Amino acid sequence: MDARSHDMRSDRSGDRWGERGTAGAAIAARLAFESVSHAYEGVASVRDVSLTVDPGEVLCLLGHSGCGKTTLLRIAAGVEHQRSGRVLINGREIAEPDVFLSPGWRGISLMFQDYALFPHLSILDNVRFGLTALPAAEVEREALHALERGGLKSYARDYPHALCGGE
Repeated sequence: MDARSHDMRSDRSGDRWGERGTAGAAIAARLAFESVSHAYEGVASVRDVSLTVDPGEVLCLLGHSGCGKTTLLRIAAGVEHQRSGRVLINGREIAEPDVFLSPGWRGISLMFQDYALFPHLSILDNVRFGLTALPAAEVEREALHALERGGLKSYARDYPHALCGGE
């Protein structure tokens, strides 16, 4: 195997993905779960998960209903606090038994399938709502770009009731 055919996943140089914040729909930071476990009322929902998602990598969590996919995402976003293990962003601990960075400071958002949009705001305004970290001049451009990537740009001025559940 020559140097050109190596596993791109092992390429950690950073120049492959461009500047931070230009990754579009992919994660722009390294997210790592180290031996993360969680339980609801004593019933295990996540058991000893160790997983690393590199910048720019797209990952799909597959599994049956109730297997812990959403719980893992909620732990990453800070909506849930794991019972054991660590969560790191770019090597910085954001959650462990003695450390818990609040959701607003993590730079991770969740998009729920149902009941997560403001019904009184247009689709564009719903997307703009979550872009508080960007300069005001960039917000509309980035929101429209995100809608375009998701095939929803034509719905920008419509309201959430115009969308089906999967949209």
